[in-house]
Amino acid sequence: MKKTVLLFTLILPAAALVSCGKLDVVGNGSVKSFEKVLLRLPQALGPDETNGGWSLAAPDGSARFIWSRNYAESPRYDVMLEFDAAPFIAAGLKPEKLPENFTRSGDRITVGVKLGTEQLKYPGEVTPLASYEQIVKLKRKAVGYHMAMDHYGVNLGDGNLFEWAKDMSANDKDIVFVLNPAPFIAAGTDPARIGGWTFTKVTVDDEKGKPVQVDKILKAFNLST
Repeated sequence: MKKTVLLFTLILPAAALVSCGKLDVVGNGSVKSFEKVLLRLPQALGPDETNGGWSLAAPDGSARFIWSRNYAESPRYDVMLEFDAAPFIAAGLKPEKLPENFTRSGDRITVGVKLGTEQLKYPGEVTPLASYEQIVKLKRKAVGYHMAMDHYGVNLGDGNLFEWAKDMSANDKDIVFVLNPAPFIAAGTDPARIGGWTFTKVTVDDEKGKPVQVDKILKAFNLST
């Protein structure tokens, strides 16, 4: 992975954020491409009863994206990343010093955000894709698109993200787990030493829409290999 990459910004022009039915190009496009990702990784997809939702695991099992079936029943987060703690601890992390939006259970660390408290109602079967569609329908601002990388993504709060390619046939970074390095650094981690992750500069838009570079910790996978 190049040392400098571009990530989508969650602050988009108003026209791109239209969230009503067929006019929501980004929202509808994200559903279609997310479905393709789920179909590409059937063995890595399944229910997560502990978190009250669904789980999509990385091909190597080192990280998972988890999303809720029902915001009213989620034990803590509605969308989250879970990942192996070992490479972070090996790089100096003291887990007890991480902020409250992180939890550690055994050899895994989870970071996420609560989207709401609604009792979700489904018009049909409750499936992983249908639960993602609830995010687009009810929590549209949590979904973004980055034109330069042709990625959709879900905002997990505090600079953490899960991204996937709009077109996997034209992208070598089909799914990407994205972490904000700041809390890890504050908790003793040397981010350049985290095995299996890339510490790099990424370009995002600030609140005024101007490009700025920020540090990120990334784990990307090409699902075609």
